[in-house]
Amino acid sequence: MPRVLTRISTFLATLVLLLAGLAAPASALDPFTGYLMAHFIGESSQGEQIYLAHSRDGRNWTDLNGGGPVLLSTVGTKGVRDPAIVRSPNGDKYWIIATDLRIASGTSWGDASSKGSKSLVVWESTDLVNWSVPRLINVAGGISGAGDAWAPEAIWNPATNDYVVYWATNSALNGVTKHRIWYVRTSDFRTVTAPQLYIDRGTGQGIIDTQIIEVANSLGGYRYYRASADGQITVEGSNTILGTWTRIGDLQHLGISNGATGGNVVEGPMWAQTNGQNEWHLWVDQYATGRGYMPVRSTNLGSTANFATRTDYSLGTTKKRHGSILNLTAAEESRVLAKWGSGTTTLKRIQSYNNQTRYVRHSNFDVRIDANVSPLPDSQFRVVPGLANSSGYVSFESVNYPGYYLRHYGYDGQLAANDGTTTFAADATFKQVAGLADSTWSSFQSYNYPTRYLRHYNYLLRIDPISTTTEKADATFRVTS
Repeated sequence: MPRVLTRISTFLATLVLLLAGLAAPASALDPFTGYLMAHFIGESSQGEQIYLAHSRDGRNWTDLNGGGPVLLSTVGTKGVRDPAIVRSPNGDKYWIIATDLRIASGTSWGDASSKGSKSLVVWESTDLVNWSVPRLINVAGGISGAGDAWAPEAIWNPATNDYVVYWATNSALNGVTKHRIWYVRTSDFRTVTAPQLYIDRGTGQGIIDTQIIEVANSLGGYRYYRASADGQITVEGSNTILGTWTRIGDLQHLGISNGATGGNVVEGPMWAQTNGQNEWHLWVDQYATGRGYMPVRSTNLGSTANFATRTDYSLGTTKKRHGSILNLTAAEESRVLAKWGSGTTTLKRIQSYNNQTRYVRHSNFDVRIDANVSPLPDSQFRVVPGLANSSGYVSFESVNYPGYYLRHYGYDGQLAANDGTTTFAADATFKQVAGLADSTWSSFQSYNYPTRYLRHYNYLLRIDPISTTTEKADATFRVTS
């Protein structure tokens, strides 16, 4: 009898822990006040990069960074699609992971899916606004015959105390080649476990674009819900990320499919819960008609019968393509808006003193002064605190190549990606002083070569010692809005 009582006590204790886990909040964070969407905009020259948008209500969006990209991939194909933002459970670390793919480079969809990149692009941050240089993690290389690694997502798994990263790979299995969902586990988004098959719809039906949302205190419903593009937009539920999932339904009753039944053909389902409410939106990308995202509202994820489209939303200026939404705390929202919000940063141009129709611009990553700059953003910069010394020094960050700064290398001026080294920071840092030719203008003294100043010579920028009248004029500029 004592042995039986011990087993019962152990069972009850385990049950209490499980129930507590089901009711636990998704993360120990302050209340959410806003929303951040990461997305790409299409197959234009810079469309396959990381763009951000902000919303106060979760339906009406404002483009951040003036509608320009916020992060650029410099690795792999040098393009990214399908970005997902991931927050650590304690809210002290963030990652953006994305598909390593650039159709704008001329890659065909056939080649992209059959012999494309098997890696994901990863950025890392501790504050959501200052991001590491991008890196690649090979997630699909261990899949026999893998042709790609598309539409990645990641979610914290309390059952294993690490993150589950999942994505779609096109490969042959049991004689059938198609897209299936695979997963790996990781604790740092650097090293990963061997890939495992996660979702296979059977027969010849492929599946891509799976995204999971965690629902805390779900009042008897599932803890996790996932939506996938598998001919339909299929919704499933489960209480464990890597356990058994139950099909709940799809969006056929709304005339929405992933192509199996025609109608409004969509992809890229993207979840978001309305802050403080039992309301969810499943955004779907209307790629077939080129209209971008549309929200489908639900107040009960346990049944798709109540899902309904809505028209009271706006997406800002840029087209929003397959991405993800992060609910923001007040502190996170404040940081994001301070960095990229409208009205917080004035875009600057640097005008030459002795060639006043000409402005500093980058062209093929070289830096020069030109008139009639086209495209205009090539001559627009953010004047930010100096990378090597923020007291009295400045650095110039490119607007249309975020993360790229004006620097000298071998005394020659160039636009280059910040590699995080102290050498780069010093090369990209200048002291703004009274203009050498006119004190109402400005000159820029090199931080690590203080006897040299930024100047143009034959219209090209460099740093030189300055002594003659001509040199002083060449080294004098006006920073204008």
